[in-house]
Amino acid sequence: MTTARRLHHSYEDYLVALEMSEVKLEYCDGEMYAMAGGTPAHAHLAASAIGILRAALLGRCRVATSDLKVCIEATGLATFPDVSVVCGEEQLASIDRNAITNPTLLVEVTSKSTEDYDRGEKLNHYKQCPSLQAVLFVSHRRQQVTVVSRNGNAWDTHEYRPGQLVEVSALSLTFPLDELYAGITLDQA
Repeated sequence: MTTARRLHHSYEDYLVALEMSEVKLEYCDGEMYAMAGGTPAHAHLAASAIGILRAALLGRCRVATSDLKVCIEATGLATFPDVSVVCGEEQLASIDRNAITNPTLLVEVTSKSTEDYDRGEKLNHYKQCPSLQAVLFVSHRRQQVTVVSRNGNAWDTHEYRPGQLVEVSALSLTFPLDELYAGITLDQA
């Protein structure tokens, strides 16, 4: 009888694999996962979010693309959110000088294959990051933004739809949801 054996990789193994990989890799609990490529709608929504956030937070915070790795030190997750915002000086992970540990705001554009993970397990990891004030989930299939924001030791969730202003109170940030989705053809299903 054979049993499946899970390989456990060190973070150092992950860094070596990431260096050689042609795709982005996420790391958690000794496992490495290839991150899915996005659709045109996914890419356009991420770019739109970057533009809106950069204009609104200019001079207060820095906005980065999915090339910036985020390390959640409390859980060991290393990942590449679609958009990361850091207010204040960036802090780098002691184990990985190419990963920040203090995001203020993270944006995940959902996709059919990752939406449940992003809104579930991954969000639970994100909530363990002390500097994080909010996570925005931008829907790939309908004009809708979900803001999950820190409220003391709890987290609040607010949904925004067409015609509404998306609000992230911790950053004194508001923007029209319609602006985020302007000119973008969404994925079907």
